[in-house]
Amino acid sequence: MKIKFFAVGGTIDKVYFDALSRYEIGESNIFDILKDARVNFKYDVSSLLKKDSLDMTDQDRSIIHQAVEKTPYERIIITHGTDTMIETAKVLVAVKNKIIVLTGAMEPAKFKSSDAVFNLGSAVAAVQTLPHGVYIVISGRVFTPDNVKKNRNLKLFEEKM
Repeated sequence: MKIKFFAVGGTIDKVYFDALSRYEIGESNIFDILKDARVNFKYDVSSLLKKDSLDMTDQDRSIIHQAVEKTPYERIIITHGTDTMIETAKVLVAVKNKIIVLTGAMEPAKFKSSDAVFNLGSAVAAVQTLPHGVYIVISGRVFTPDNVKKNRNLKLFEEKM
């Protein structure tokens, strides 16, 4: 079994940039997180985009869709910004015969208080056990794109009511 990771940006990969407290998307943190976790599976990581999800366009989602469709891997994890990951997940529903998990973080992975490591670990477990389909794995839960919403006040994802 081998897992394909696509990094497309978002808070999970933000780094402190300057004295004005600005953050920018840096290199993917996936390698460091997996190395520190001492994982026992094969994986491949590709960086597709380095964008805040609020800046993502339909063309960006098309790039992600094409990459996911073309990859020979069955198990795919996409690290994505939380603001529009639901929209990207809905685009990916058209991809068949793959397990696609999107995850991200509310704070940069480099922050001690970040949920990035937990969310990525949850995504790794989910992509190995779920049936074919598209999922958002975040906030300790597994969601489908049609039954989830982001609660900005509580900084978590929850089921749509």
